[in-house]
Amino acid sequence: MIQEALNLHGTAERPGKGDNPAIIGWADEVGADIRKIYFADDTPWCGLFMAVVAKRAGKRVVKDPLWALNWGTFGKFTEEPMLGDVLVFVRKTREGKKAGHVGLYVGEDESAYHVLGGNQGDCVCVQPIAKSRLYAARRPLYNQQPSNVRKIPLAAVGSLSTDES
Repeated sequence: MIQEALNLHGTAERPGKGDNPAIIGWADEVGADIRKIYFADDTPWCGLFMAVVAKRAGKRVVKDPLWALNWGTFGKFTEEPMLGDVLVFVRKTREGKKAGHVGLYVGEDESAYHVLGGNQGDCVCVQPIAKSRLYAARRPLYNQQPSNVRKIPLAAVGSLSTDES
């Protein structure tokens, strides 16, 4: 899944009016049900990003993948996040409601997980997200777990992401 996600690194929303056809195309690729409700790249798309990554990697896509918190059912639970795990975070909407964000673990520092995800600053990139926001860590189901699945210690860089909508 990390490789599939890295292949999309740098994909970004189009500023202003108009949509990035690549992001809209992911909705078509994931399935007709998604395309019925996903129309524009200014709609949060971290779950869509994860769905296309999982599908391309041959993994099961969760039910209603556009809702980030639904990724808390992906794969299997893990207490200790490691390289390639799906991390689900809680965030507040501008209206103060509970929402989520989802991405892939690529490393961590003392206070943050470094997450490769979509709709982070309106693009696919790596951003640090506070460990305190973690809702669920889920390991993909492997026939044989790759030997590189491990904790990746990193130096703290930049400011923490606080709004992935």
